[in-house]
Amino acid sequence: MHYLIYADKFYFEEETAQKGYLEVIDGVIGDFYETLPINTDWEIRDFSNFSIAPGLVDTHIHGFISHDFMDLNGAGVLEICKQLPSAGVTSFLPTTLTDSIENIETACRIIADNASLSDGAKIQGIYLEGPFFTEKFKGAQNPQFFLDPDLALFDRWQIAANGLIKKIALAPERKGSIDFIKALNKQKVVVALGHSDANYAEAVDAVEAGAEVFVHLYNGMSGLHHRNPGMVGACFNTDNSVAELICDGHHVHPGAAQIAIRIKTTDRVALITDSMRAGGMPEGDYTLGEFPVKSKDGAVRLTDGSDSLAGSCLKLIDAVNNVIDWGIATPQEAIKMATLIPAKSSGIADVCGRISKGCPADYIVLDQNMKLQATYVDGINVYQR
Repeated sequence: MHYLIYADKFYFEEETAQKGYLEVIDGVIGDFYETLPINTDWEIRDFSNFSIAPGLVDTHIHGFISHDFMDLNGAGVLEICKQLPSAGVTSFLPTTLTDSIENIETACRIIADNASLSDGAKIQGIYLEGPFFTEKFKGAQNPQFFLDPDLALFDRWQIAANGLIKKIALAPERKGSIDFIKALNKQKVVVALGHSDANYAEAVDAVEAGAEVFVHLYNGMSGLHHRNPGMVGACFNTDNSVAELICDGHHVHPGAAQIAIRIKTTDRVALITDSMRAGGMPEGDYTLGEFPVKSKDGAVRLTDGSDSLAGSCLKLIDAVNNVIDWGIATPQEAIKMATLIPAKSSGIADVCGRISKGCPADYIVLDQNMKLQATYVDGINVYQR
């Protein structure tokens, strides 16, 4: 399979190109030509009036289209892979919730067993969100399963995952966190910080020990106060950390998102969804782990009277459009924060997140209003609006 893509605009890693021809050879990106190569007999796929961007990379997602990775169901894993291209996603990290040791182990095994079977979005690793968290900021995580970081336990899960765990989140104030972070750094596993009441010093110490990501910034963490800058302050004041942002208009006010982007810059903000099974589904009653939730007006909330947010029903392509529509990022910046930055922050930028020669031909087609029209994986159309 050898073809050229013609389009009005291409979103490359650091710049955009206006009009041109992008080569795709056997599912891999080839050269970019400003003008049509002479004497070519290659097929030309005409996307006049459209733009080509890298396939989106969702590095924090629990479920989609009525399925959840904690359902412990291989068919559900594959259905999520099949449906995610409708959100512009071509690569992602299936994300677990705090649960029993045994259920997390089983989830790791089932995800790993199905990772190579996807004919849609690609599983590029596993993200364990928990169970090493703090009850005060538990969110929709079950506190009965919270534990202190345990390297032997992590190794057990990593064996079940066949080495596929790429990232794990913890609360840095839990006993043994610093040693755990350093040990996982040696294994090249990304450590994220979240669901935590850590003070500023504890959070900064964790970053200096090697933690790299703040889980859904502002949500599930100690906030910024002038006498205790907390987790949020630590994120703002550590140049080598990345902030996840859920830009659905419910988790984070657009003004707070703008502050984070100004301080961290678009090189240190990763757009994520934190989507659960209500993603891509009608409004109604669902579950997140053991908890009943209601999806309404674009948000998912616990039904226990707390009205707490419980994941989201956000699609990543909508997060891209939101930060553009809010006027806090250019289209180029928004695309970067939903592709290259999450990929880099999860250690998977060698396999996804960019349009570059030699990379997989995972790309999306956008109209002049940045709305998704089509998604391609390895150069093959897997979603068409």
